[in-house]
Formats: sequence, structure tokens, C-alpha cells
Amino acid sequence: MATTYNWNCKTVDVHPTEADHTDVVYNVHWIVTGVSDELDPEGNAYQSTSIGTQTVALSPESQFIPFEELTNEIVVEWTKETMGEEQVAQIEATIAAAIEDQINPSSVTLVIGE
Repeated sequence: MATTYNWNCKTVDVHPTEADHTDVVYNVHWIVTGVSDELDPEGNAYQSTSIGTQTVALSPESQFIPFEELTNEIVVEWTKETMGEEQVAQIEATIAAAIEDQINPSSVTLVIGE
């Protein structure tokens, strides 16, 4: 089973002004969706989502990117960089485990007939 992870970091909190810049991103609202290449009986891909926030800092060493020039890819990079490889891997592993549990449940709920 292969899982593809889609990071959505399009929603951000900004400071209206900071260090002579406007609309400076300081907090990212991330949504990570994992989609399996395995399909359920109805033909839909198994998937799971994780949601959270990550603070990011304006780095004096890096070149400031104006808000209107930001893309999801840029903010995903910032978010993952700030989190670190271990936290990114943990988020994706948790999603993969949730998908695996959908495919091979360790528990199911049944109703007793009357």
C-alpha cells in the first residue's frame, strides 16, 4: 500500500506590520491528508486527515517574501522546516496508521438482531 500526503498550508495568521514589512506570517494552519492507493469496496480511496497549527518566525537571514507572492509550496516548506523531520514523519505515520486501521480494522461494531 502506498500513501500520498497532501499538505495544505494556505491559511495563515499574520502580523499587519513587523520589521518594516506588512502581512508577516507567524502562524500556519496546516491540514495534511493522506490518500491510499488501495480502494474500499465502493471504489473510493482510503484516506485520513490531521489538522494543526505551527508558529513560524520571520528570519532576519532569509529574504522576505511579500504575502501576495506566497504559495502553498513555500509555506509548506516553512512549516515542515520549523517542525523538523521527526514531527513531519510522526504526522504522516499517524495518518498511515489510521488508513491501515480502516483497511484492516482491529475492532468493529456489530448490532445483535432481535
